[in-house]
Amino acid sequence: MQIDVNGLALEVDDRGPIGAPPLLLIAGLGMQMTMWSDELVGELIARGFRVIRFDNRDSGLSTGFDGLGKPNLAFAGMRYALHLPVTSPYSLQDMAGDALGVMQVLGIESAHVCGASMGGMIAQRLAAWRPERVRSLTLMMTTTGARRLPQPALHVRRVLLSRPSGRDTQAVVAHLEHVLSVIGSPAYPYEPERLRQRVQAMVQRAWRPAGTARQLLAVVADGDRSALVARITAPTRIIHGREDPLVPVEAGRDLAARIPGAVADIIPGMGHDLPPQLLQRFADGIQQNAARAA
Repeated sequence: MQIDVNGLALEVDDRGPIGAPPLLLIAGLGMQMTMWSDELVGELIARGFRVIRFDNRDSGLSTGFDGLGKPNLAFAGMRYALHLPVTSPYSLQDMAGDALGVMQVLGIESAHVCGASMGGMIAQRLAAWRPERVRSLTLMMTTTGARRLPQPALHVRRVLLSRPSGRDTQAVVAHLEHVLSVIGSPAYPYEPERLRQRVQAMVQRAWRPAGTARQLLAVVADGDRSALVARITAPTRIIHGREDPLVPVEAGRDLAARIPGAVADIIPGMGHDLPPQLLQRFADGIQQNAARAA
């Protein structure tokens, strides 16, 4: 269903008993709400949650900003490297406002919140900004954005910034399969056919590379949240892959050290994805962290 949030139409999926503790899932860069698979949603509902997932602005079936054009990422990267300000069409704070707006429209006073990658950055902003609305916080494969932390290897950056060989669906699917294979979990690989089916479904639902570029610009412009996360008061769990090639594991350890009372689950063999073999572990971790809020 679509709801009106901050003047935008956001696509939302709301499952589980209405009276159950709400859990808001915030998706990562360029990802749709379907990155949170039906299997994971089912595991979370079985653990007693009402699960809400949504497409961020500029992704999936939610309102896009194509009228603003595709940003010049090379120019933005140069400014970032020179420690110059980077501007973006919207901010991660705006996206945190969208997440809060989803809760307000659904009549949710407070929720457990879980964000992955860019979604974890948005969740950091939400938890620090409106602590009374966040019961517990789970941050998956994300970072404060501090410059001193290790960055992705050069080959990973090249793959992420590469383009499909063509515009047809087959070329886009092949491109995304390659990207996911590079950043995925070495110890928990997807079965090729299952991965292809997931990617095809994602592309057929929505393929919006310009929106991903604008979201990336918002991430770069947001800068270092190290001081911000020190203000987070919600019980926090950090879930991070030890072999994450996109957001190296040092970022997860740094978050755990900076957020008061945070606990970390560093998973050997996990990269920058949500492999099916680990869904029960993720759901158990989210449940255990929510119990701390009680």
